[in-house]
This record gives sequence, C-alpha cells and structure tokens, in this order.
Amino acid sequence: MDSIEDFLDLVRDELGIPVATPEAGTAFDDLAGWDSVHLLALATALERETGRRLSLPEVLETTSLAELYQLAASR
Repeated sequence: MDSIEDFLDLVRDELGIPVATPEAGTAFDDLAGWDSVHLLALATALERETGRRLSLPEVLETTSLAELYQLAASR
C-alpha cells in the first residue's frame, strides 16, 4: 500500500463502501454506509495487506479514513 488511493481501493474492496479521495477526511460518523464494525474489519485487512500489526487502542482513536491511513502508513 503505497498511497491513500491504494488504501481507499482496499476500503472499497473489503467493505464495499464507495469512497473517493476527497471523502478520506470525513469523520466516520458522517461517512455514508459506515458502521463501527467496519473499523475493526479494516484494521484486520490493513494488517493482512501490510504484514504489520496495528495498535487497537490507536486504531480506535482514529476518526476518519485519512487518520487510519496515516496510522497504518507510519508503521
């Protein structure tokens, strides 16, 4: 996963939520079709894709896809 676009492709493929780059900064609560369970599913998919572990407390502190991407990219 080399870019935010790659990350959003993962979101679309794994969760079926049609998001585009401008929506990446949208708060989860305001994202159409978002459910809190999606965050855990996406964290699992990120770990599988990157081969790196994510801290669950840090994942739960993120408020948008952009923040989650930054967390995953910083590992």
